[in-house]
Amino acid sequence: MSQPKSTSQTVVPTWVDSSLLQGMLRGIERESLRMQSNGFLSQSPHPQALGSALTHSRITTDYSEALMEFITPPKETIAAVLQELEDIHAVVHRHLNPGEKLWPLSMPCMLDDEEENIPLANYGSSNIGRFKTLYRRGLGVRYGRRMQTISGVHYNLSFPEQLFAELQQHESDATLKQLSAQDYRSHRYFGLIRNFIRLTPLVIFVVGASPSVCRCFLTGREHHLQSLIKGTLYLPNATALRMGRLGYQNSAQKQLGIYYNDINGYLNGLQAAVKTSYPPFTQLGLNDAQGEPIQINDHVLQIENEYYSLVRPKQVPQNGETPSQALQNRGVGYVELRAVDVNPYSPIGIDETTAGFLETLALYCLLSDSPALEPREQDVIEINQATVVNEGRSPDAKIITSQGEISVQNWVAQHLQQMQPCAELLDERYATGLYRDALFSMQQRTQQLEQTLSSQVVKDTLAHGGTWSFGSALAHDYAKMYDQYELSAEKTAYFEQLAQQSLQQQHQLEQESAISFNDYLAQFRSP
Repeated sequence: MSQPKSTSQTVVPTWVDSSLLQGMLRGIERESLRMQSNGFLSQSPHPQALGSALTHSRITTDYSEALMEFITPPKETIAAVLQELEDIHAVVHRHLNPGEKLWPLSMPCMLDDEEENIPLANYGSSNIGRFKTLYRRGLGVRYGRRMQTISGVHYNLSFPEQLFAELQQHESDATLKQLSAQDYRSHRYFGLIRNFIRLTPLVIFVVGASPSVCRCFLTGREHHLQSLIKGTLYLPNATALRMGRLGYQNSAQKQLGIYYNDINGYLNGLQAAVKTSYPPFTQLGLNDAQGEPIQINDHVLQIENEYYSLVRPKQVPQNGETPSQALQNRGVGYVELRAVDVNPYSPIGIDETTAGFLETLALYCLLSDSPALEPREQDVIEINQATVVNEGRSPDAKIITSQGEISVQNWVAQHLQQMQPCAELLDERYATGLYRDALFSMQQRTQQLEQTLSSQVVKDTLAHGGTWSFGSALAHDYAKMYDQYELSAEKTAYFEQLAQQSLQQQHQLEQESAISFNDYLAQFRSP
């Protein structure tokens, strides 16, 4: 099948030149569980040779001690960022505890009946280390620990200042033309964010890869899934159960009133949430029977990071700033696209096809009109998202639009076609065909549903006899691959130095604690 021709309807203004994209940066955060040889979640500590999970800039942990997170620095090309992520995986593979492997699926490996056997991440005895562990204990108390064993991929992307400057110069609205460069950049990033939220069902459809789950994940929970094969539950046309009600949810957040229509409204809503008590969390108590804290506070959000979102405005914090303070002080510096499943068919959880698609989509979201996102539209988006999560591959699945209902496949196909000029612009900038190829792959998945990742996962789960067998086979193949992986002496030395430095930094933090942890915690418990 030939690649589709460009549509005449384009969001790329005629004056936008590919040179304006010079300086785009991207980074990746990938999560993965450490799995024991028997298929169950690892119970062992974070490998000492990898350094301190508290202070290491590349290799850390998320909710659980067994849930690793790999973080690349910003890179100038997709090839460079994927190479960096490969190197991190190679380093981790060398230092995993005996018998352990990295689980390659978004939904978790085998969990036993006791939630307490999902170990909380341990960051040492410093006040900040204990605080980070307590935050995770609070998440477990509020939502259950099983929900925190899900893995995802976060794709971080920033556009260059000259693109925003040129966009502002061509604005017809005098108010927008008079904004400072920082405020205008934040304004455009928030437009991107609103459009990404609108198009999240599309992301879930083309890169969703969690249509099934090990039965053990749902121990003690009501669910609407069917049996696929012994030990595995699924929905016949599901795409990404991770993004539905079985994934990370916070019912308290529904009432927050956090909107993405401008940076000040967003920050005000976030600040209100971290300072407002929520009766159901108050009833859980702040401390256990022994007087040990079990959550940071009883607020709607313990800290800002608890706010779950499909996409986040981000700015690199400095000198102890909170994420909100960094945004307030310097505006949005980049966006974090979070609605991305781990791709089980990639050893690093993401491939260049997904990366190229996400960057094309982000540019499309940035350049397209983006009206305010009001509660009624938000409700429709949530309905559309649930539809695609649960039945996205059904020929009868419908998306609700302002013009009426349309089939999911047609809706996705229309947007992919409209993204074509954005892909061409990116290809021109990088002298490649990667972006058009990525878009073409997504169009193929839309036309031939058996080519979607979610369809392949169902097929391969059946062929292997269940989720655990399928995931274990992939984990084994990737471990063999990394056994043969050649990491340069320079890279090896670099990661060894990072590990040693991180251990020294943690030790220093543990020596510097000037106040008791109770006094440290008290500042987060006041309204």
